[in-house]
Amino acid sequence: RRRDGIIHMKFPRLGRYARSVRASGKASESADIKQRHTDAVSSNEVLVPQDILKIPQSIHDVDNGKILGFGADLDVDHPGFADQPYKERRKRISDLARAHKPGEPILRIEYMDYEIDCWGEVLRNLRSQFPMYACKEYLEALERCGFEEGAVPQLQDMSALLQRTTGWTIRPVAGLLHPRDFLNGLAFKTFHSTQYVRHHSKPMYTPEPDICHELIGHVPMLLNPDYCDLVQAIGAASLGASEKDIWHLTKVYWYTVEFGVVYESGVPKAFGAGILSSYGEMEHCGTGKATVSGLDPYSRLPNSNPLLP
Repeated sequence: RRRDGIIHMKFPRLGRYARSVRASGKASESADIKQRHTDAVSSNEVLVPQDILKIPQSIHDVDNGKILGFGADLDVDHPGFADQPYKERRKRISDLARAHKPGEPILRIEYMDYEIDCWGEVLRNLRSQFPMYACKEYLEALERCGFEEGAVPQLQDMSALLQRTTGWTIRPVAGLLHPRDFLNGLAFKTFHSTQYVRHHSKPMYTPEPDICHELIGHVPMLLNPDYCDLVQAIGAASLGASEKDIWHLTKVYWYTVEFGVVYESGVPKAFGAGILSSYGEMEHCGTGKATVSGLDPYSRLPNSNPLLP
């Protein structure tokens, strides 16, 4: 809320899916960002002078060009480091994302045969694990996506599906977006997604987000209204937040949207995209090898993400 030249921000309560091991109540049904701030916990108020930080008023104010992680040349430990044609193609696809404007149709990519084969192998292997390790909401939503092994889905088609179902949209991005910009986008029901495919030499491994992770891991759950409430609440809390709180919210996102699980009949089932898009992570979590802990989003959270300070 604006008051005396100061932006008064409050963390919204996190509802359903806001625990790493168990669904806890239901998130607010209101999609109004101001209402989320009004309903927030007063003890977590953050004051940010207006002349220091510009608060986005719409998705048009959110920058999608601040990319972290791998640059155009990739790091030496990236599977595609020595593959010049792969790097050039990846750059061309990333440049299209940088040129995209919110509201415009997302340009369609004509994926190469080896990229389609890579997508297909990832989807086939993950599908074999879902019945055992994915939560029921994910399994229900996955069927609505219509994924096929012989075709890499187009972001425009998936964005249209989300728009019709939960009001969310997809915005292409060139790589791993800066946390503030990524979280800010969520406040406006916008999910930033890469459009390139991981290197085909290691289909079941990627050191960064790619279209396999984005679509298989994230998109199905964004068809669930309760889940969308959680994701938008995290985004709303990021508007005008201090740098310290941005990193805290990134961890909340990490332990829910990326690596969250819920209990079904006493068994942990994944709803986090980082688990659902990884064969190894699903098996590790589902077979009892992972440490599963309850989540208090207002407490100091451990750092398991190498990109976080």
